[in-house]
Amino acid sequence: MRLKRPDGMNVVPFIDVMLVLLSIVLTVSTFIAQGKIRIDLPSASSAVTTEPQKTPPLELTIGNDDKLYINDEEVTLEQFKERVMLLKNSDEIIVLGDKISSFGRFVDVIDVLKNKGHENIQIVTKYEKAKS
Repeated sequence: MRLKRPDGMNVVPFIDVMLVLLSIVLTVSTFIAQGKIRIDLPSASSAVTTEPQKTPPLELTIGNDDKLYINDEEVTLEQFKERVMLLKNSDEIIVLGDKISSFGRFVDVIDVLKNKGHENIQIVTKYEKAKS
């Protein structure tokens, strides 16, 4: 006696593969949205929003462990100095610093920029209403 072959295609394995792919995409997309370096920005009531320039800015991040990152790539202070020397004084530099990073590291960064004579520095903060 022969077994009857079912008509149609078994789609259960296909659905399993699609669910795995969907979970991978959702997991990766949350990492992309959060960024690589987690920092807690300090608050300022005088914060203003600015329009970005046409050229992509150099983004310097000071992490909570006082490590420096240029566009999400870890660098030393010397490597930062070398990168700044290659820039024009009018190029935009965005400085993000974790609120628990040391003030000394922030001063080191600003000192490098001032010694170069850099003019276009933006310090990123969170906006917080002034307390009355």
